[in-house]
Amino acid sequence: MADGTSIESSLNETRVFQPSRDFAGRARVGSLEAYEALYARSMDDPDGFWTEVASELEWFEPWSRVMEGDAPWVKWFVGAKTNLSYNCLDRHLTTWRKNRAALIWEGEPGDVRVFTYQMLHREVCRFANVLTTLGLEAGDRATIYLGMIPELPIAMLACARIGVTHNVVFGGFSADALRDRINDSRSRVVITADGGRRRGAVVPLKKNADEAMTDTPSVEHVIVVRRTGEDVSMRSGRDLWLHELYRDASDRCEAAALDAEHPSFMLYTSGTTGKPKGVVHSTGGYMVGAYATARWVFDLQDEDTYWCAADCGWVTGHTYIVYGPLLNGTTCMMYEGAPNHPGPDRLWSIIEKYRVTILYTAPTAIRSFIKWGDQWPEKHDLSSLRLLGTVGEPINPEAWMWYHTRIGGGRCPIVDTWWQTETGSIMISPLPGATPTKPGSGTRPLPGIVPDIVDKDGRSLPDNQGGFLVVRRPWPSMMRTIYGDPERYERQYWNEIPGVYFTGDGARRDEDGYYWIMGRIDDVINVSGHRIGTMEVESALVSHANVAEAAAVGVEHDVKGQAVVAFVTPKGASAPGPELTDALRDHVAKMIGAFAKPEQIRFTDALPKTRSGKIMRRLLRDLASGRETVGDTTTLEDYSVLAALRESEEG
Repeated sequence: MADGTSIESSLNETRVFQPSRDFAGRARVGSLEAYEALYARSMDDPDGFWTEVASELEWFEPWSRVMEGDAPWVKWFVGAKTNLSYNCLDRHLTTWRKNRAALIWEGEPGDVRVFTYQMLHREVCRFANVLTTLGLEAGDRATIYLGMIPELPIAMLACARIGVTHNVVFGGFSADALRDRINDSRSRVVITADGGRRRGAVVPLKKNADEAMTDTPSVEHVIVVRRTGEDVSMRSGRDLWLHELYRDASDRCEAAALDAEHPSFMLYTSGTTGKPKGVVHSTGGYMVGAYATARWVFDLQDEDTYWCAADCGWVTGHTYIVYGPLLNGTTCMMYEGAPNHPGPDRLWSIIEKYRVTILYTAPTAIRSFIKWGDQWPEKHDLSSLRLLGTVGEPINPEAWMWYHTRIGGGRCPIVDTWWQTETGSIMISPLPGATPTKPGSGTRPLPGIVPDIVDKDGRSLPDNQGGFLVVRRPWPSMMRTIYGDPERYERQYWNEIPGVYFTGDGARRDEDGYYWIMGRIDDVINVSGHRIGTMEVESALVSHANVAEAAAVGVEHDVKGQAVVAFVTPKGASAPGPELTDALRDHVAKMIGAFAKPEQIRFTDALPKTRSGKIMRRLLRDLASGRETVGDTTTLEDYSVLAALRESEEG
């Protein structure tokens, strides 16, 4: 953990955007007063508040207590029995939603599949019966290794239906990464495909899975989805085609009555070093968190076509592609491929074609769109959009403004959401009909969530003083443990600052109670006694007209303690060189202060990112310091980016 001094914040953002009268007039939470009343209710009577929210869902048996125990070992909806798959599907079948589109899917080559709630229910039941026929029971684990095809959410919902704990592994992961996750979870079944489609090429999913399973003793069967038609190796007795298994599978399967604390899924998230950790989520509490936050934050309405442009391999895809929207009976858009294939306007063409009303994507993607140029969104009619969202890391104010003006036409509220794999659902976010927004701020906590900014001893810090972001009160969708390592769960998340959940993020809270995330604590740079977050330096750089994207890291310095090294991707025709270097250093000094001037600026066509789009600053620190890369690199999307940076360094 970092030392106890506060984190300085010099970035001053004064723009405020009020919800429009038209939006607020139709919103589920339509005023700041309504939000504050909802939040106050969740603080004053948390049991009553969560009882009201949970009662909007279906429970086979009621709970005896809303919450029991002390953090970190807390249970929610004690004694209740329910089922995630039932609540996502069955409960809509007695309403008009039965024939509403639940899932609209477009493949990268342009093929389309549409599932109504009734159709999706039948597919999920068939898949669940396939799993049962193979001997899987409640409490077993299944690893899902697929591209973004409908069988991915179908497999997830099928597992949830019979109580199998699913472990989705992103389809871009290597064989080694897959093997580690299969073995750690001790999965009995692996669900994969002959291949996936990405940027016009075939991702060899089955080949990768075969390589991974040279040493996975727990695996009994591999279910293979036919997607590409590629020839693949099929081991007799182990490997089974899904379409052949479907021939004898009934489309009726009763949903299991599962305890609210039954582990619905596990999802692996990497630390800075060491092996990935399997974050375990419950059934009942997770369901309530996913349902309520999707409803509040995205203001889901009956006519919406909602698109979370993430991947189901990440928690964003679990909560806001599959469970949250389907719990609310929403129509979800799902796309298989890359956002720039066959051209940089693929995202915008999908929005225009399907009249998407809500778009939820990552700041990294937004900065890529900026880099590609305004001409691409300008080719398309984006007037169907009514709400925009951002997720994954802090969004710098200038990217926020571009998103607001170029994509939202100045009329769409932006919900800048903060949450984590471990939290299960959104924790801090505007409510689009209620909360005035400030570019770059996640604004205020959602009902039931009690964040704080503290020093290393857990003392609350005053407004506008940066410190450690913690959460003081348990919430329903919180992780329950790290699979097979409860001591690590307690040590990493609850013992760093005793009595509170330690997020690992630095942040500040302003005079309006708005939270500004400043980046991971590990990314704080200590320059001549000034502790500054990487996000502030990066925001200053990106606010320059010639910069598309930037990453800042700290390296050891004999005089300053640490110096700032910036990696910058220039916009379009901007020429990298000494003139732009000087201009950017001066710009940072003007925006933050002379102490924050980058010691070096290195220009690059691309930054090393995870497959979920987060910049891997740890690798950049190693590079800037002249060290060999250490720690887990299985989440790196494109190794050639790192190789090119090393080559330019050596050159």
